[in-house]
Amino acid sequence: MTTPRYELNDGRTLPQVGFGTYPLRGQEGVEAMTSALENGYRLLDSAVNYQNEAEVGEALRRSGLPREQVQLATKIPGRDHAHDKAVASVESSLRAMQVDYLDLVLIHWPNPSVGLFSQAWAALVEVRERGLVRSIGVSNFTQAHLAQIIAETGVTPAVNQIELHPYFPQEQMRAVHAELGIRTQSWSPLGKRNAPFEEAAVADAAAAHGVSPAQVILRWQLQLGALPLPKSATPQRQRSNLDVFSFELTEQEVAAITALGKPDGRLFGGDPDTHEEM
Repeated sequence: MTTPRYELNDGRTLPQVGFGTYPLRGQEGVEAMTSALENGYRLLDSAVNYQNEAEVGEALRRSGLPREQVQLATKIPGRDHAHDKAVASVESSLRAMQVDYLDLVLIHWPNPSVGLFSQAWAALVEVRERGLVRSIGVSNFTQAHLAQIIAETGVTPAVNQIELHPYFPQEQMRAVHAELGIRTQSWSPLGKRNAPFEEAAVADAAAAHGVSPAQVILRWQLQLGALPLPKSATPQRQRSNLDVFSFELTEQEVAAITALGKPDGRLFGGDPDTHEEM
């Protein structure tokens, strides 16, 4: 199965669906990630704080796929936002995965009370220039955070990975990304424990197209122009989550799913202006 790709603002590309690796760890984690690669995923999304970068590298090697065919992503933790620590974090991730370069590195959270995310962004610009990283981006950044790092460096992130699912469709941030040329990535794209599989807007679309509710939501993500990162350790579900390119939702179906959004639709108190992770 060949997954269509999005072009980024730096001229590189990413698969339109990636594989989320949190909280896959240990031998079971390696097996799940290897299965994902065997089932056609070509983007593995990790983070220092997921504590599974070694497993990501092992899954790549176990898959037998050439390095250039698999894109590996990770994220700098809040404790490493100071410039030199951010550079060291990327170098540590390379060692953990046992690879010569990373395809995408993001700042995991802005942690605005610490106030060092601009240093972390400057560090990412530097490691990209050194060839350690192909594309750079951020995660959980607001419009104000994006404006600050762009103003200070002149470099626009290729990606902003944000919480995005039917109960929290992020219309304002998606509009900001569209204006800036930033690709939206979606964490928890199905809504995790709150997945709206039984909502009429989702269930009716699933019945109409002969697909699962999860496939409907992932297709909705694609038609919003987002790049979802579903996670599953089950091979059958991995294949199903990637099989979302053979049908298309109507404009009415997309609108009905988006209309499920709630003001308090976040999965937890993950407001980037207040939530911080080190």
